[in-house]
Amino acid sequence: MSNAQRRGFLAAVTLATALVVAGSPAASATATPKIKVSDGVTQPVFSYEDAIREHVRVESTVDSDSDGKKDLIRVDIIRPKESDSGLKVPVIMHESPTFDEPGAGYENEHKKYDANGNATKFPLYYDNYFVPRGYAFVSVDMIGTRLSDGCPTSYGAPDVLGGKAVIDWLNGRATAYDDKGDPVKATWTTGRTGMIGHSYEGALGVGVAGTGVEGLETIVPLASYTNGYEASRMNGTISWFKGVQEFMAKRFDTDPDEKCAAVHQRLQEGEDDATGNYNAFWDERNYRTGPISKARNIHASVFGVYGMQDRAAVGSQFAQWWAMLPRNVQRKAWVTQYGHLDPFWARREVWLTTLNKWFDHELMGVSNDIMREPRVDVQLGPNRWISQADWPAKARTTTLRPQQDGSLGRKPSTGTGSYLDTAQTEIAMADNPATTNPDRLAFLTPPLKDAMRLSGTPSVSLRLKLDKPTANLGVLLVDYGTDTRINYRERTATSAEGLKFIGGEDCVGQSTADDDGCYLKAGDNTATSGVHVVTRGIMDAQNHKSLSRQTPLTPGKSYQITWKMLPLDYEFKAGHRLGLVLTGANDDFNLDETGHGTGDDAEPGTGAKVTVDLAGTSISLPLVTGK
Repeated sequence: MSNAQRRGFLAAVTLATALVVAGSPAASATATPKIKVSDGVTQPVFSYEDAIREHVRVESTVDSDSDGKKDLIRVDIIRPKESDSGLKVPVIMHESPTFDEPGAGYENEHKKYDANGNATKFPLYYDNYFVPRGYAFVSVDMIGTRLSDGCPTSYGAPDVLGGKAVIDWLNGRATAYDDKGDPVKATWTTGRTGMIGHSYEGALGVGVAGTGVEGLETIVPLASYTNGYEASRMNGTISWFKGVQEFMAKRFDTDPDEKCAAVHQRLQEGEDDATGNYNAFWDERNYRTGPISKARNIHASVFGVYGMQDRAAVGSQFAQWWAMLPRNVQRKAWVTQYGHLDPFWARREVWLTTLNKWFDHELMGVSNDIMREPRVDVQLGPNRWISQADWPAKARTTTLRPQQDGSLGRKPSTGTGSYLDTAQTEIAMADNPATTNPDRLAFLTPPLKDAMRLSGTPSVSLRLKLDKPTANLGVLLVDYGTDTRINYRERTATSAEGLKFIGGEDCVGQSTADDDGCYLKAGDNTATSGVHVVTRGIMDAQNHKSLSRQTPLTPGKSYQITWKMLPLDYEFKAGHRLGLVLTGANDDFNLDETGHGTGDDAEPGTGAKVTVDLAGTSISLPLVTGK
């Protein structure tokens, strides 16, 4: 393995300026460069090596470590040198908690600094690619991490408000200081800012946008969270290991633990591992409808990328938030079959071209065709993409019902079936569906005569009885049929999230000795199999009435329990069979400390016997094409 590979693909886990249109006379060697646009995108006419590198500390509105002082947020800046002589530039902002541990991006990059404390190495490619095109790039240490004051709060209000303060400073509404303590103003910028980031970083953009802050013009969240509860819980079940909120805060903060001990204690108590319930702690971390950040407050445009097989930022993180965005919010999305993925690794050339157009349109005011393109790109399989007007695609609801003979049809059946709530992997649950298994019930359609595409959020309804006060109610939607698909499950030294290294590197944008902007090439990682879990859902039965409180079931009493599964966009091919598997605790939801694998203490099975009345049991599917 090369040195570049050893950098760690497998870490745990986004105007009003003078535009020179292409075709105008070339600038002389002594002329001051101006922003140049050709074919609807800005061109790299500014020197990355000669760019101004500086740093400030922005005063936030919070005191997260309770030391009696407002937390100062470290901001590392790189901008064209011409922005010191009259050129006003927009800003691309990348805020991250990971610049210390484990490092940013799939290659675990860290910042480097010169003798004056200015960054000479900015993790990721945004600076290399966009500064030469006339953007400033600001790299923000999230509150409580790297060189910022305070304590990280695992998606809490301080995390959001620290980033908001930086947007405020860029627009003249907050104060920043240099190393001498003297105030510094961002006189070089138009104030128009776009935030971009993957995972936690993307969540920060979502959270800041949900405050309605002026000057944040667009966000580009990549596999990001929009609701902290769904990052650790699934309908009352625990989907990450216990204590994950405190673990994250400690992992990202390299200061001595005692500095933030009180915060860590509040995180441990607030997440309430004993019940898995939704509470005020989780409401603060809800960027859809919470008290700090709300989807309805967003006026920034949105370009989001989400994987339907993402186990960390599950599909509902995208689907529910997307549906809540105000109708006048300009938006674009890629919906993929990958896992927890930054699209830079999947579709690099298309991604860079699209992102360039997006930022140019939203931050520079460039007239290009980005908003005339179809709103959504959907990946249906390896190297198979389609475009459509929105997501989900227009669909009709089709209801399928389990039959006594093990088939899956349209008409209600009679009879019952039962299984035990035990913790199993999805492969074990779905494999050999015709074989009797005491820990699951499996039902299959006949072979499909035509291809069938589903797009949206299925729901499942079970009429059941338990012999205990609760059980984990699990459900899988499975494609039975041999095909070559994105292998989102495999995780090795050279593959993860549905991608694998294919050899070589791409160098993106301009480089310096400290910051080469070069990254390993990756392509689809595929596998041929006869069984593929398409989507899933799980529910703690005692949370069937409310996620905020538990209502234990009376053993032997019949209940009708209905809930939504995770969204999907998937095509079942002709000749394949669609399978419904009813089961208990899902070990694949029990993520470990890396955000993958199986956690040892997350959600064991209860051992309860679940008796299902087939006449009252069904799955409703959003069907786009097929029968």
